[in-house]
Amino acid sequence: MFDRPATGDKALVVALDFGRADPAERLAEIAALATSAGATVVGNLGGRRARPDPAFFAGRGKVDEIAGLRRESDADLVIFDHTLSGVQQRNLEQALECRVVDRVSLILDIFALRARSAEGKLQVELAQLNHMATRLVGGWTHLERQKGGIGLRGPGETQLETDRRLITQRVKLLRERLRRVARSRATQNRARRRAAVRTVALVGYTNAGKSTLFNRLTAANVYVANQLFATLDTTLRRVHIEGAQNIVLSDTVGFIRDLPHDLVAAFRATLAEAADADLLLHVIDASADNRDEQIAAVDALLAEIGAGDVAQIRVLNKSDLTAVAPGVERDGCGKISSVRVSAVSGAGLPELRAALAERFPVSPVPVIENPDAPEGSG
Repeated sequence: MFDRPATGDKALVVALDFGRADPAERLAEIAALATSAGATVVGNLGGRRARPDPAFFAGRGKVDEIAGLRRESDADLVIFDHTLSGVQQRNLEQALECRVVDRVSLILDIFALRARSAEGKLQVELAQLNHMATRLVGGWTHLERQKGGIGLRGPGETQLETDRRLITQRVKLLRERLRRVARSRATQNRARRRAAVRTVALVGYTNAGKSTLFNRLTAANVYVANQLFATLDTTLRRVHIEGAQNIVLSDTVGFIRDLPHDLVAAFRATLAEAADADLLLHVIDASADNRDEQIAAVDALLAEIGAGDVAQIRVLNKSDLTAVAPGVERDGCGKISSVRVSAVSGAGLPELRAALAERFPVSPVPVIENPDAPEGSG
């Protein structure tokens, strides 16, 4: 086992190119994730492969290159921007002589670090246990088969079986607790609908500025930081907009490409806020070089959680970092499809409020005429 240094991790990040995305952007994102987890990035390494190696994910030559750079940079941790199997992780740890963490484990670690509410902590623990369960096979190979004989007679079940049983029991308990949370959330949603309250959910790629925008619109004080996954727990606030119906705005967890499926499943109750909303404000970092890829990643995840058909207005945030002025764009039917804003400076916020009022206008009070009044009177 490798101990975690008391002064914090020094991480070497690795992102291999399989022809699916910009390698530089992948390296930048995994470095940002590592920093969000509390590590100090001391080096990075890329490379190109046609397909992953079954034993080491990277080829043997690349593993030797990583090992050399790790020793040179004195890194005590190597982070891969990919999903590694349990066998690949163990082989890499032996070859590199340090801890190895893949993208899934890193994101789970960040979520565990950020979770504040009881629900958030339950969701993170469930995702971690589900991920751990997939890595138990082979993890205790020395205990998988216990032979008889003096000094070799084991307990009634192997360590592997014990771990599986304990994880299964804990997962069952967590799922039942989260089911109760989901039922409570569904009851609250029904109550809002009966009260004729419109629900608007902020969604978007992590660090797009959702929480800053949320604070601007609601005068709330949600935690804001220039880091990935600063917000995990859903926050709801009423927002008053002149000429609009009653609106409740929710700030949800940020999305990211290749978000672990275990995490999506565990956070389904939280993400249901987006699926049950009347409107999604898809907050986009307009200054990001890979903006289109981020939009595609968010739309794909929305489809996965059943929110693909919910009406959207795209909010192009951080317009102060671009050459495009704040304003609105309309689709072919004349509806507002996107709004350019700066949540930091407040530019474009009046247009966004007007867009919400246009989408959810206050219904005029119907005038009920007196049927008994004589014709022409009034």
